[in-house]
Amino acid sequence: MNVTQRIAGLRALMTEKGMDAYVVPTADFHQSEYVGEHFKARKYISGFSGSYGTVVITKDDGGLWTDGRYFFQAENELRGSGIRLMKMFVGDTPSITEYLCDRVPEGGTVAFDGRVLSMGEGQEYEEALAKKQIRINYSEDLIDAIWKDRPPLSDKPAFFLEEKYSGESTESKLARVRGEMKKQNASIHIITSLDDICWLLNVRGDDIDFFPLVLSYVIVKKDRVELYVDETKLDDRILEELKKNQVTVHPYNAVYEDVKNIDPSETVLIDPMKMNYALYKNIPCTIVEAANPTILMKAMKNEVELENIRKAHIKDGVAVTKFMYWVKTRYDKENITELSSAKKLTGLRAAQEGYIRDSFEPLCAFADHAAMMHYSPSEETDVTLSSGAFFLNDTGGGYYEGSTDITRTFVLGSVDAQMKRYFTAVVRAMMGLSRARFLYGCYGYNLDVLARGPIWDLDLDYQCGTGHGVGYLANVHEPPTGFRWYVVPSKNEHHQLEEGMVITDEPGIYEDGQFGIRIENEFVVRKGVKNKYGQFMYFETITFAPIDLDGIDPEEMSRDEREWLNHYHRQVYENIGPHLTEEEREWLKEYTRPV
Repeated sequence: MNVTQRIAGLRALMTEKGMDAYVVPTADFHQSEYVGEHFKARKYISGFSGSYGTVVITKDDGGLWTDGRYFFQAENELRGSGIRLMKMFVGDTPSITEYLCDRVPEGGTVAFDGRVLSMGEGQEYEEALAKKQIRINYSEDLIDAIWKDRPPLSDKPAFFLEEKYSGESTESKLARVRGEMKKQNASIHIITSLDDICWLLNVRGDDIDFFPLVLSYVIVKKDRVELYVDETKLDDRILEELKKNQVTVHPYNAVYEDVKNIDPSETVLIDPMKMNYALYKNIPCTIVEAANPTILMKAMKNEVELENIRKAHIKDGVAVTKFMYWVKTRYDKENITELSSAKKLTGLRAAQEGYIRDSFEPLCAFADHAAMMHYSPSEETDVTLSSGAFFLNDTGGGYYEGSTDITRTFVLGSVDAQMKRYFTAVVRAMMGLSRARFLYGCYGYNLDVLARGPIWDLDLDYQCGTGHGVGYLANVHEPPTGFRWYVVPSKNEHHQLEEGMVITDEPGIYEDGQFGIRIENEFVVRKGVKNKYGQFMYFETITFAPIDLDGIDPEEMSRDEREWLNHYHRQVYENIGPHLTEEEREWLKEYTRPV
């Protein structure tokens, strides 16, 4: 079936079951940002392939809500589907609940699979829809009923992450979590977010493309832990570690019934942003709502993790530098496309010791494709690289030593003065945030202007955040902090910057139908001088790969900016040069020359 036939099938089921609207978010049962093939219901019903968005289908209308990263892509992919693009955070675009209240008659029914909607979203729906006596049905997975060849749940094996990589034992992590539970007067803590579970148990897997996580639920009690997972994925090493920490394994889906049997006298700690609505509705006892303690714990990397992450970035920098050399010296001599270049870069990463998989789908975008912030090439859209344009590469590697996320935009041939001016502004924007000194207690939104300033000076902007936290061999987008000039509660990034956090810095300029530019480094939040004014903080840059000097106009930069760039490029040459061939090293010397 094509998309319009699928929507027709969904509407027929809605009519049969007395539903006026059906909501399909981008989610699995764990509120994961990226999901496995089994859970790509929103893509199936709409055709939109971006990583973020929610579809609402009514009897005679349909809308997709997504953010500025995907406006251009969504317009293209939704064409002919009958689904309208609802541009989030732009103008007078209604929220999903406002739309539902407008479109669903009083006393009508809104339905969704409660396992793929967060508890917080479900509560918002309850409050908003109650004003019109609109009922909620959260027990129907209608997509499953029409998706006849739906991929099964992953059954890939998990692996244990040794302490030489994690830096902390499961026993220690459980003790810290139980300490936080005690502060909340909670006797039980239910965790459903996969990155939190894998961090807590020092386990990784392969259930989501690119993200090394395992489909599971965990219930932490005072003296034991209940783990809900497909046990066939667990090897003897994992089972040994689980037994040592009083962890009992149960079937994956048994959690829904087991939660119903919790003693009503208990108090359960849950994170409304991380728990699904259906599981929340099954809890029979007192509930305390707060962020999972593991979120902040795993965001503040320990010294073992940080030392490993630095090593991962050297490996990754070698791969990216070799890739840049290959592209810039070969694109005009052989047929290199977006897809073949992505494959080449993955191969260069795979050659590095400790490589596991890419940390997200490679975003290799040439010329006007790069104007779509999160464009990823396909067989249908693949194009050949040629002279006179930008080539944007947003990619990352997953290593035992950690995950990486880096963007470089290459200049192929020569570009005009305006393109150079824009390229230089993006580099200056990235540097502006990298060079920040600030007092402890600052949030990401306090500093975001340091990146946007050079771009705002051009009366331009980029419709996304400037940066995000990065997990240790886990989610490449990791809360609880990031950089953006406004607060988006659903992003769960509202937390002050703490020492040990690893965050990206990735401003850009995107001109629809023309080009896109993004330069991205990662840095670690560090403590600086402490004096009568307080604790000062700074950022330690940990990404090392050349920034294409062919796109930079030094006249647009201040002396301090040129000094920063020259110092950075000296570090790139010192860290990466020894791992290259003589020919590559000579090329790198030219591309890290002082400006």
